[in-house]
Amino acid sequence: MEMKLTVIGGGGVRSMFLAKSIAQRAKDLHITELVFMDNDPEKLRIYGGMAAQVSRRVNPELSFRLTGDPEDAVRDADYIITTIRVGGDGMRVKDERIALSRGVLGQETTGAAGFSFAMRSVPALAEYCELAKKVAHPNVKIFNFTNPAGVVSQALRDMGYDFTYGICDAPTGMLREFAALYGADSSRITGECYGLNHLSFFHSVKLDGKEIMPELLSREDARTQTDLRYFEPDLLKHMGCVLNEYLYYFYYREKAVENILKAGVTRGEVIQDINRHMTAELSTMDIEHDFDACLACFEKWYDKRDSSYMANETGARRTTPWSFDLTSPDAGGYAGVALRFIELTERGETGDMVLCVPNNGALAGLEDSDVIETTCTISAGTCTPHPTPNPDPRAMELIRRVKSYERLASKAIVERDRQAAVDCLMLHPLVNSYSLAKEIAEEYIAHNAAYIDGWH
Repeated sequence: MEMKLTVIGGGGVRSMFLAKSIAQRAKDLHITELVFMDNDPEKLRIYGGMAAQVSRRVNPELSFRLTGDPEDAVRDADYIITTIRVGGDGMRVKDERIALSRGVLGQETTGAAGFSFAMRSVPALAEYCELAKKVAHPNVKIFNFTNPAGVVSQALRDMGYDFTYGICDAPTGMLREFAALYGADSSRITGECYGLNHLSFFHSVKLDGKEIMPELLSREDARTQTDLRYFEPDLLKHMGCVLNEYLYYFYYREKAVENILKAGVTRGEVIQDINRHMTAELSTMDIEHDFDACLACFEKWYDKRDSSYMANETGARRTTPWSFDLTSPDAGGYAGVALRFIELTERGETGDMVLCVPNNGALAGLEDSDVIETTCTISAGTCTPHPTPNPDPRAMELIRRVKSYERLASKAIVERDRQAAVDCLMLHPLVNSYSLAKEIAEEYIAHNAAYIDGWH
């Protein structure tokens, strides 16, 4: 049995993480061919080259190659992971600054800037989906990690690409943190999640089948050692559930904007600066013959990136030093989400995981076609979202409002509709203004002129 897995965006900074995850599980999952594709030759040479070294060291038997040819990458692929950044870091910085200049949160997924990012992402991803329909395996599945996953997943499904699934490592990452907190293997922790991408709520977390939610929310070390650090104890107690870390931007809206303005630098600018220095340093090094030195360089810069995650916005900083260990068991990440789906599908087993999928009645008050982020059961090639019979009405009010934004954002991008662009931002809780929405929408359309056309 042979299986081909392709990564579109294989020249990304996090390519090594994907390579490690896949190479470690390849034999077990019968993955025989791994292809990393990117349209940036230099990034593919550096970060794709480092991913190639990781793959060969972890699993020399796995056929791994790099390509800049999309058709070559997609042809006969059984599974595809997309993780692209159209326009690079520079466009992200401008996305965020355009919103922030009007006092609106410019975060690239949850904030208004996510709409601008999606304006570029969706047309590019649709081209890969069309290519996959023509040359990939007839039953190909595409896992999209390109942000903003909620809007992007909604738009791709609205365009008829029902073989696409949105993936995010935030929910599974939170569960892994809880497992570490209890000194337990991650397989012993389970959770029931509902909501939208970067707007989800765990209403149940169990260890060995026993509910631990109340205890978890009361543990002070949970707020220092996990991403619950972004929320005050009274909010967690008041809501009575585990909050996705991105809910910080909604529940502390004015603090987030104030902190970013006070810091004088956006997350996009932090990432751009780190990536620029790291890429410049790595560009002079010999990846093939001096990989260990390259890895040390990467670890130095990526530790800065990891420790600064949400730091300027929240004032809370991750304190655990970051390192990359080739030999340690794979921690999962977003590759782990995709591999979990592949594992259950290829083995014909039944199991649960968190995905972005159409609602189909799981959350009352939303349309069946609305893409939600929720715990699903994968069985016999089908994906069934778990119903949430009594969701928190406070959570649902926010979910419905943001889903209205995502629905209209999809319409605007798919139909190139200016008025829908204004409407979606007007309804976004972090914009919530017609005058601001109109200004921001027009500036985003002009900003993305080189990547989009035909807007009316």
